[in-house]
Amino acid sequence: MTDEPAPAERALYLAAVRGGGRLRPEDLAPADRPTVAALVARGLLTPTATGYTAANPRALGDRLGVELRTRATRLLLHAERLPVALGPLTRAYEAVRRPDGPGGPGGPGGPGGFGPESVEFDTAVDIRQRIAELISECKEEFLAAQPGPRPLDGLQMALARDLSPLRRGCSMRTLYQPVTLTDHAVLRQIALRTRQGARVRVLAEPYERLMIFDRSVAVIPAAEDRSRAAFLTDPTTVAYLVAHFERDWARATPADRHLEAPHPTTVRIGRLLARGLTQRTVATRLGLSERTVAGHISRLRDRYGAQTLFHLGWHLRGEHHG
Repeated sequence: MTDEPAPAERALYLAAVRGGGRLRPEDLAPADRPTVAALVARGLLTPTATGYTAANPRALGDRLGVELRTRATRLLLHAERLPVALGPLTRAYEAVRRPDGPGGPGGPGGPGGFGPESVEFDTAVDIRQRIAELISECKEEFLAAQPGPRPLDGLQMALARDLSPLRRGCSMRTLYQPVTLTDHAVLRQIALRTRQGARVRVLAEPYERLMIFDRSVAVIPAAEDRSRAAFLTDPTTVAYLVAHFERDWARATPADRHLEAPHPTTVRIGRLLARGLTQRTVATRLGLSERTVAGHISRLRDRYGAQTLFHLGWHLRGEHHG
């Protein structure tokens, strides 16, 4: 039985309330019996000599609240004990895998490790699992370049995973493209991370997907459709990819202004610009001064990292038709 009443239970309970807080056996159909039994089990209906009486749901809410808080406390205690319980296994794994660093004799690239300096995974499940392992092992820095739209469900599922290294003091920097930050639900997910210390910038240029963990392991696509991923540990290769990320990061703009929805007038102006209207025509159409429109256009250019009005129109048209 779930914590909350099912729709059929809610409907029957409300029928009892509308009937003066009572249900008579003759008012119930045979199909209602399982629902009545569930309501009685929850304590929302009390059997009487003449039928059933509706009980106050507040008592159920209070009882379930206590049970859920108790359950949550037990889970938190278990979560705190689990790393300690797994400590011997973790130390044994890391001692075999990286006694001399990623490229040393016992690391992934050495003779005593688990693989070469470039390992490919060709299933989404394996890729996600290995990335989750790397994030859990990350101690100092996580860098990511994430082009294109980001799926909301993926960000929601990864929230706890991403917050864990931040709470351990690990730094996190992520590059997004402007199209990512046009979805308000996605923006809210990103904001949950930035509030914990993650840093986000926006780069209005094409770039490839990239993740780097502690400047020792880099993950890049190994196929055009990104169905496979390569995990690289060669120090020279990883250093080159870090330098590439830092170059893009320096050219990107802070995402702070993107974490709030643009003004409705700014949105309207953007739509008109996407249709090819000039600044003067937009001002006439909306009954605004050209100076006011210019201010909104300036905010749009900042938002999309556009250097020129032509560049801005190109981005807006792409978003409008995307």
